[in-house]
Amino acid sequence: MITATHAREDWNLVEPFTIARGTITALPVLVLTLTDAVGRVGRAEAAGVDYDGETPQGNAALIESVMPMVAAAAPNDIVTRHTLQQLQSLLPAGGARNALDCALWDLRAKQTGVPAWRDAGLSSIHDLTTVYTLGIGTEDDTRRRARAARHFPLLKLKCDATRHVDVVRWVREEHPNARIAVDANQSWTRDLLERILPRLAELGVEMVEQPVRRHEDAQLDGLRSVLPLAADESVTDRTSLAEVISRYQFVNIKLDKCGGLTEALAMSDIALQNGVQLMVGNMCGTSLGMAPAFLVGQRCRYVDLDGPLLQTHDREHAMSCVNGVMQPPSAALWG
Repeated sequence: MITATHAREDWNLVEPFTIARGTITALPVLVLTLTDAVGRVGRAEAAGVDYDGETPQGNAALIESVMPMVAAAAPNDIVTRHTLQQLQSLLPAGGARNALDCALWDLRAKQTGVPAWRDAGLSSIHDLTTVYTLGIGTEDDTRRRARAARHFPLLKLKCDATRHVDVVRWVREEHPNARIAVDANQSWTRDLLERILPRLAELGVEMVEQPVRRHEDAQLDGLRSVLPLAADESVTDRTSLAEVISRYQFVNIKLDKCGGLTEALAMSDIALQNGVQLMVGNMCGTSLGMAPAFLVGQRCRYVDLDGPLLQTHDREHAMSCVNGVMQPPSAALWG
């Protein structure tokens, strides 16, 4: 029988990280370990969706509640594609299903000897350039962080309702060659967006992420934006795609939001079929949380898997990232 153990871990950030919703100094995550009858182990990590009230404790309780059914869906303890599909109906989208789904993918790879990327239908796997995110801060803080990030080719700048164009200007002056995206985390209105879009474009911004509040995306109808827009908080899993595909040019797929790699792959298929481009993101976390998302990143125009780079340290067998270029995860880490 497949058994589950879990633990909460707290990972300290290099410095306080501020976005429009608030500030964090450390990230709590749930680490899930699945063990089959002969001792093979699959692991995964979930940060959960903080703005929906998810916590490691709550996600652990959800996982415990469905483990008997998960074990029953894995005959002779072998994780099959049917096992992964069965899980989708047992838990809702969110961190609990993400942890369980990705741990099952890892366990399946250990049982079959087939790497998860190949099992996911990829013909090969290659390195990816991730964005590096600068949180909201004072002008001095922003300029300092931009100077320190000059070796990263692609930056994502967090903004809010009052700190936006100036933030981009400060960063542009300190890192003239950077590609820049901005993320408002729902803090803008249609009116503000229309007023500052031309100025952002003049400063070389190439994409704007989640400008308006989720569930209020209709205010974007008819907008002739000079920059592509990406939906983040407004899109969760496949069921929410229909609400955003006519209003956004990108969707940000996060495994903690959609509920794991199985859903992320299905979601990416549908988005691409509807002419929407892909971004893969993270809720912060270690390399263990980034590893399954790295597979989704193989399909994406924008990759935002910099969570470990914002922390004081990473876990054993960490993914390598040099000048923003991430290498695939090793089997010792995941998959």
